[in-house]
Amino acid sequence: MSQPTRSLLQATAADLCRHPPFNQMDKAHVLWLAERLELGYYSKGEVIVSPQHGEVRKFFILKQGVVQGEQEVVQAQDDDAWLELQEGDCFPLGALLSNRPVNSVYRVREDAFCYELSAADFHELTHLSVPFHDYCSRRLANLLEQSKHIIQAQYSQSSAEQQSMSSALSSVIRRKPVTCPPETPVMTVLQTMQNLAIGSMVAATQGKPLGIFTLHDVLKRVALVPGLDVTQPIINIMTTNLVTLPPQALAYEAALTMVKHGFRHVLVVDNEGLLQGVISDKDLFTLQRVGLRQVGIAIRSAQNMADFQQAAEDIRQLGQNMLAQGVGAEQLTQMISALNDLLTQHIVAQVFERARQQPGWFAVDFCWLALGSEGRFEQTLNTDQDNGIIFNLPDGKTPDEVRAQLLPVALEINQALDACGFPLCKGNIMASNPQWCLSLDEWENVFSDWIFRGDGVTLLNASIFFDFRHLYGNEDLARDLRSWLVGKIKDNRQFLKKMVSNALDNRPPLGILRDFLLTKDKNNQHTLDLKLNGVTPLVDAARIFALAAGVNDTNTAHRLRAAGALWEIDKGQLEAWIHAFHYIQLLRLRLQHEQCKRDVPLSNRVDPDTLNDLDRRILKESFRQARKLQSELGDYFTF
Repeated sequence: MSQPTRSLLQATAADLCRHPPFNQMDKAHVLWLAERLELGYYSKGEVIVSPQHGEVRKFFILKQGVVQGEQEVVQAQDDDAWLELQEGDCFPLGALLSNRPVNSVYRVREDAFCYELSAADFHELTHLSVPFHDYCSRRLANLLEQSKHIIQAQYSQSSAEQQSMSSALSSVIRRKPVTCPPETPVMTVLQTMQNLAIGSMVAATQGKPLGIFTLHDVLKRVALVPGLDVTQPIINIMTTNLVTLPPQALAYEAALTMVKHGFRHVLVVDNEGLLQGVISDKDLFTLQRVGLRQVGIAIRSAQNMADFQQAAEDIRQLGQNMLAQGVGAEQLTQMISALNDLLTQHIVAQVFERARQQPGWFAVDFCWLALGSEGRFEQTLNTDQDNGIIFNLPDGKTPDEVRAQLLPVALEINQALDACGFPLCKGNIMASNPQWCLSLDEWENVFSDWIFRGDGVTLLNASIFFDFRHLYGNEDLARDLRSWLVGKIKDNRQFLKKMVSNALDNRPPLGILRDFLLTKDKNNQHTLDLKLNGVTPLVDAARIFALAAGVNDTNTAHRLRAAGALWEIDKGQLEAWIHAFHYIQLLRLRLQHEQCKRDVPLSNRVDPDTLNDLDRRILKESFRQARKLQSELGDYFTF
């Protein structure tokens, strides 16, 4: 080989190694690849490969220019594209791996140079290089990213320009925090805030925050306090019960914190307790261009049923807006659940406050429980009520006497939630049902009986009641019940075996001759139930892993991660299961969004033939991941 040729190969290899997966491959394999590459030029508008070209014969690596992939869901006009490929991107992996034609048209948007490898050499390289094979075969994460592009193109042209609610807070901080010593006079702080046009001041010592003072505090703590001494130290009138988040926390976590506590600012503090910045509600809500703050304010200021109903409608509209802007399923379902929590809490608080004013009312310590999907922070746009009550037995009172007082109040709350668009539970799993308004001892007796029997009804209840969490009232009651339940189940191998057997009976509907196994819905149409056959297998498996590992969390993704660490499950496999779960959740949200637009009843059933090719592929892969999780469940719990 001549020196110029060797130099050219080395330059090509160096160019490739600037991009994954080549930067992870052995140099010898990259040189092997470079030796077999050809360089092709394609002018703007030219089609590189399309379904009409038949089985794919080449593997392409984009060296320079821009290539866009087009599907029917997005018309090839102007700047619309379902997928945009930049320098270093490889295509078309799926078609090459499957020895088939592509499903999309790959068209040049800007004059492009592509490295080209024959299909035969491509397949040989997948056998030679493990990193290359892993990159090409790790399909789900790549497909999900492509699906996100489709959703954004379908719903909103502007969404691609917006910063994600998955951004780390470190990237959202707009400026260095302005601080002052805690002994700084109030007047000096006010003058500084005015001069710098800032909305908050943090008192800090050696970089560690002690308190925060905001423009909202000026009215409440200064202007409306007659004769306030403005020479006193600012720390005297500051908020000192600080809520902080680390820089790596995500924007949506800060938004959830603000909604939960009614704050307008969250402090970002590093591992050493040093202040890194202050995130305001405006920072977050400007990012996403939705009215999260307004919804929270509306719920807190609601005085009557009409106000609550409007707030509930705003929550649903906000969920649809966030979906249109590309917010992920995990963040979106948690946002919806957090706002529904806030709405429910204020309804419960108002109804109980009125009840306490009635003659004959006696004090009772209680906890309102969220069950099912709300208990897991996984509510979609289509959700009914699942709730209950735990109470402490006051001295001299019987459980029936306490229930006689609580049940009418619970009924009023259930009816109010129904009026707000959360239908009454068809199975009557609600706090107004005497079966689910129980003392702590009674709840423990009920769970003990279920665990002892372990029959079909019990296992059905387990999918709803075992996911309880505190929503309003004495949180210690829910915490004590959770601790007792985990201890009761963790080493109960017989009951765990029954739970596993029941979970494995619900297999994701993958077909042999067809992609999916369909069942008839109430309209006699063949469809898939995304909740029952898609989400539930993953939720059930996560619950069992968590209960057996003694994990107290109820959220499915959190359960999988926590239990996975304890059970030493491969992290890559864990994330694939979580990706699959969130994709099916996202598909449910998109389905319900479309149903809302058409003003038809919300459901979880979809005809897969109505999905575009990409979504069908991801759904099929997600079902495969659910089956892998079930297989892992069976392996871990072989008794």
